[in-house]
Amino acid sequence: METTNKQAALAAIDRYADLLCGVSDKIWDFAELSLQESRSADLYCAELEKLGFTVERGIAGIDTAFCAKWGSGKPVIGILAEYDALSGLSQQAGKTEPVPRTPGGCGHGCGHNLLGAGSMAAALAIKEYLTLTGHPGTVEFYGCPGEEGGAAKAFMARDNIWRHLDAALTWHPGEVNEVVTGSSNSCIQTQYFFHGVAAHAAGAPERGRSALDAVELMNIGVQFLREHMGDRCRVHYAITDAGGRSPNVVQAEASVLYMVRSNKVAEAVELQKRVDDIAGGAALMTGTTLTKKFIDGLADTVSNHTLEKVLYANFETLGVPQHTPEELAFADALAATCPAGARDSGIGAHHSEEIARQVRQLQKQAGHAMNDFLAPYYDGPAFEPGSTDVGDVSWQTPTGQIHLAAWPAGTPGHSWQAVSCGTTGLAHKALLQAGRVLAAAAIDLYEQPETLAAARAEFETATAGGYVCPIPPDAVPTLVD
Repeated sequence: METTNKQAALAAIDRYADLLCGVSDKIWDFAELSLQESRSADLYCAELEKLGFTVERGIAGIDTAFCAKWGSGKPVIGILAEYDALSGLSQQAGKTEPVPRTPGGCGHGCGHNLLGAGSMAAALAIKEYLTLTGHPGTVEFYGCPGEEGGAAKAFMARDNIWRHLDAALTWHPGEVNEVVTGSSNSCIQTQYFFHGVAAHAAGAPERGRSALDAVELMNIGVQFLREHMGDRCRVHYAITDAGGRSPNVVQAEASVLYMVRSNKVAEAVELQKRVDDIAGGAALMTGTTLTKKFIDGLADTVSNHTLEKVLYANFETLGVPQHTPEELAFADALAATCPAGARDSGIGAHHSEEIARQVRQLQKQAGHAMNDFLAPYYDGPAFEPGSTDVGDVSWQTPTGQIHLAAWPAGTPGHSWQAVSCGTTGLAHKALLQAGRVLAAAAIDLYEQPETLAAARAEFETATAGGYVCPIPPDAVPTLVD
């Protein structure tokens, strides 16, 4: 709900709008891959220090991770930011056809340039509130690299970084305005290296031991495993080294990257052991040796309906971004390039036919490709098969998330279309409004200790089984070879 203090705090986002959108655009331009976001992290740290935040860099042993703090005492509210891009998605902004900036280059196909800047907007507004009111409390803005491959938040969870927070809030750009609920898949990534013996494939094949054979046998073994996995399990792979391009050579080195998913992180850990056993069997069958490299792992998300209701109430009050005719024309043209057959927009629509009906009616009333409405509130059972390291945060403190429409309905995630939207008015309006909603919800939490207590009680019940960290004690953040 609106208050004078809240209005004054949110006004800071309007004052800093050019800075915030400029930061987002620069990070869109940097387009740095997971755990390599040096310029992006430096930009955030420099700007936050100028604004009076105390910044600690390199948290959890990750060079591009940081925490910026303001205030003192409790409650302590964490605001989560991401800023990594994706390979192969280079794209010029504001185009309705694929036009790479750099052929084969990187791009922000998941909108993390917006995510970080929108979270920064929230942190600035919360700082304004704490300054104006003198209310006890701390805001901690976390720069979390490597969401697309690195799982920094999970490494931070291994170090128990999130446990002191009273709550954590974040958001993600997408195609619909909604409050996020439900569970997701946990995920573990491991790279397997098979080492064999090279030989002439025709003249002396008996002297060779094929690492590529081992990779192929491992893949076949996992295919047979699929029949015996749970319904919500997923296993994906990519051959990262096929050993060379000469078929008359027995390939001495080959490697494959595996991603193991399951709804609950404890289940993923057990499934990972079975995949490890298959890899060992493939090495045994081929007379090769095997080494493994842990890449990353992350947990499933834990809903907190108490926080979701606070977020929704503020989202309703503040509303959703409104767009100009030019922005809507661009969105319509871009939507025409997207694949047909997209699912109904939003988590609620995926799990409730009544909400799906309401969403379709709202889209029909809008008459264009942007979802310029707030999706109906949904707090029923929900599961989305994707993965996010926000899940590890949600196992250590009450956590709430929202989505803001930053591109047209039907836009695939990790697509050139999403990259094209990244510096447009669609994107800027989404990040600024996300900051307003997160900040307004945080202000309610500072002022309503009973709500924080209810969120904590719900969290304790939901996580009573205990957190299983998917990160081994000796693992370090690393890249795929």
